[in-house]
Amino acid sequence: MNTVNLVLTWVCSLGGLAAFGYRLPDLLRRKHDVALWALCVYFLCSGISFLVDLDALRVHISDLFGLPNITSLIVQVAVVVLTAAQQVVLVYWSSPPEEARLRARLRVLFFGAALCVLVVASLAVSPVASAKTATSTILLSIQDGRYALYMSFYLVICGIGQFETVRLSLRFTKMANRQWLKVGMRTVTVGASLILVYCVTRSIQIAGTRLHFDASALDPVQWSCGTIGALLQITGWTIPSWGIHLTRAAGWLRSYRSYLRLRPLWWALYQASPDIALDPPRSWARDLVPPRDPHYSLYRRVIEIRDGQLMLRTSLSLADFSRVARSLDLPEDPTSPLGEALQVRAVLNRPAEERDEQADAADIPARPPYDDFRDEVEWLTRVASSFTALTQGRAVRAADRIPS
Repeated sequence: MNTVNLVLTWVCSLGGLAAFGYRLPDLLRRKHDVALWALCVYFLCSGISFLVDLDALRVHISDLFGLPNITSLIVQVAVVVLTAAQQVVLVYWSSPPEEARLRARLRVLFFGAALCVLVVASLAVSPVASAKTATSTILLSIQDGRYALYMSFYLVICGIGQFETVRLSLRFTKMANRQWLKVGMRTVTVGASLILVYCVTRSIQIAGTRLHFDASALDPVQWSCGTIGALLQITGWTIPSWGIHLTRAAGWLRSYRSYLRLRPLWWALYQASPDIALDPPRSWARDLVPPRDPHYSLYRRVIEIRDGQLMLRTSLSLADFSRVARSLDLPEDPTSPLGEALQVRAVLNRPAEERDEQADAADIPARPPYDDFRDEVEWLTRVASSFTALTQGRAVRAADRIPS
């Protein structure tokens, strides 16, 4: 077993067992959820099938049971069980309850009967006992006609199960109404397709022993497809559980980024009118990391900016605004992002005592707030960008001083 396959085997083993442990608390709370039971069986058998096949453990397990290469049978039994478990999950997810029970029962009976035949057949034929690795065990064992027939039967069971997994996954993907559930089912479909490739390549190797051609060169292909396919299936079945957390994390990051981008505008308004802040910042550094949910902090920041803008608008008339805009060779549109930023900059550049005096006519047209909060955030972000550009460029300085 090369290093890459060894790493993949450990990842699949630990991934399956970790997924089982993650869903176990849910299983204890939802003891009558058949689909969840089947999903947990899938995770457990998947982890076991890779764990017992590790070269570092397989010899010790064989010694424990007193049967050479018993791990080959354990792996095959686990694979048949997890294949049946997948069918039960997909049937319960994609069919009405009464119909799902019947379909699941038929699949369990089919794979149960196949498993019994497989176990009985293993008593008559067994893999070569002298092989040192799992890979060489199979390659040497299929040279024997009886074991080749046994492996062919095992591959047929796996092939039927994975074909059904592809079919049911594609069907359920069309029915699923959640983004991460669709992603998970597509991942399961790709994994099942790769395992089908494993079944085909292993079958070609078996045929090669009967038809006298060497197909050992396909061993890296079948091993990689089988391992990567199983890893994709484990990942696909877990995506609906943890994918939603990625969506929430991405939402938090977007809100936090907007929170920071609005800070220069908010800070200028806060310094001019401290009353706008519901929770005044204790320090500049602590304000960079909001103590509450980023969504709530962003919501408060938007409200406080709008309040600050409304308070400052009373200190600026339309004529004053137009005069400042013309002096800077800027558009005279007070309802644009640049216009709103220029209003704030112009008022803040006045002395505090003059700022408190209301203009004779606060007649600047105001832009109504957006109904969609995301649109409002996007607009104010553009205002904040314009405000920062005006401040850093120092274009609005002495020229925008409005005579009182």
